[in-house]
Amino acid sequence: MDIFNYINLSKISNIDIFQLIGFAGMLCIVYAYFLHQIKGVGHNSLRYQLLNLIGAILLTISLLVHFNLGSFLIEIFWIVITLYGMIKNKRGK
Repeated sequence: MDIFNYINLSKISNIDIFQLIGFAGMLCIVYAYFLHQIKGVGHNSLRYQLLNLIGAILLTISLLVHFNLGSFLIEIFWIVITLYGMIKNKRGK
C-alpha cells in the first residue's frame, strides 16, 4: 500500500506558505522550550533566545496573513521580551 492512500490530500493542499512559516515558527519555540526543560540550554543561552526570537518572528509573519489578535499580541510581546533578555545578557557580559 502506498502511504499517500492514507493522506487526505484535500486538507494538505489548503496549506499555504504562510501556514508553513507559522508551523516552522512554532517548531522553533517548542524546540527551545524542550531544550530548556531537558537542561540542554539555559534561559540566558543565545541559542535559546535566538530560537524564541526566530520562532516568534515567523509566527508573526504567518499572523499577518491569517490574523488572530490574541496570537498576534502574544507574539509581539514574545519578540519584545526576548530582545530585552538578549540586550540584558549582552550588557551583563
